[in-house]
Amino acid sequence: MLILGIETSCDDTAAALLEVKNGRFKLLKNLTASQVKLHGKYQGVVPEVAARAHLETIIPVMTEVLKSPPLRGGARGGARWKKPDAIAVTAGPGLITSLLIGVETAKALSFAWNVPLIKVNHIEGHILSPLLSNPHPTLSLEWRGNIRFPAIALIVSGGHTELILIKNHGQYKLLGRTRDDAAGECFDKAGRMLGLPFPGGPEISKRAAKGNPLAYELPRPMLHEPGFEFSFSGLKNAIRLLIESLTPSNSPLARGRTRKAPLLTKEGPGEVLNDLCASIEHAIVDVLVQKSLKAVAKYKPKSFILAGGVAANKNLRESLKNALPKSTRFLMPDKEFCMDNAAMIAVAGYFQAKQKKFIKYDKLKANANWELV
Repeated sequence: MLILGIETSCDDTAAALLEVKNGRFKLLKNLTASQVKLHGKYQGVVPEVAARAHLETIIPVMTEVLKSPPLRGGARGGARWKKPDAIAVTAGPGLITSLLIGVETAKALSFAWNVPLIKVNHIEGHILSPLLSNPHPTLSLEWRGNIRFPAIALIVSGGHTELILIKNHGQYKLLGRTRDDAAGECFDKAGRMLGLPFPGGPEISKRAAKGNPLAYELPRPMLHEPGFEFSFSGLKNAIRLLIESLTPSNSPLARGRTRKAPLLTKEGPGEVLNDLCASIEHAIVDVLVQKSLKAVAKYKPKSFILAGGVAANKNLRESLKNALPKSTRFLMPDKEFCMDNAAMIAVAGYFQAKQKKFIKYDKLKANANWELV
């Protein structure tokens, strides 16, 4: 089986070609056109700008992924192109203007090639992304051999922070999600307030490695509340107030003239900024880890999955790995598969294709609010 994956849920235009043979697969092509530089000047993703960029890059990305596909021998030893056996596309959740570009492209190709179409939930793609992480180029795709059930997944990114109980393949139960901002949103907005380049999360992590995580006290929202819900809007406000208290009244940041001004203090920008970043990262990671451990203690899963853009955070990865019970298999994708990518969409499409869960091109619609559970 040859599956073409397409992902355009936010600000990355991605396509991948996944080959499956005898229960094993090989990622033949995986390409992502990033829009980070484009949105950097806005310090955040602008939906209309993202959609226009998708429109400009979708055809070049698809062309690059498909221009050197697997070849099949002809009758006289020649070679011809083999079209995909299925097309898997992210239909939601995400930015509706971005989703439309990928969905309409997939529908057009499905019609033109007469190839089955699979709609994939973006969150399910993240849940399956650890299956792409293996030191060998050819990987086993036997679900039960990689993820033991029941399992719990922590999906954490710029738009999502969710704990999901997975009873079996395709059987999900939402344990809790953020009531307001996602953890990745908190990272990015904190970076913006500190005058760091966009996206703020990776920049804060770089600085945090050189700082003291106990230098400043920040709240852990809803850490002791019953249940598994999250909230990060209050932490964002606490970070803002802390920055203002450390910033001289005559600085550009305090006067509100620019949010890109570096943090100015008597001690100099380096040490204080590093300590602030370390304290911010420590607070966010602490909430994520403690809530996850609380869910693990209650449901006693055989596997725990960490996925999503914030799953690339080194501190979070190591903290969970060290804190989880040894009896719980810890699964996380390589960092290249933490961010939005089409390879994970192709993998999710494979499991649906095995169950013949296809949709006609004229029935597929993008759904910005499509909930997995």
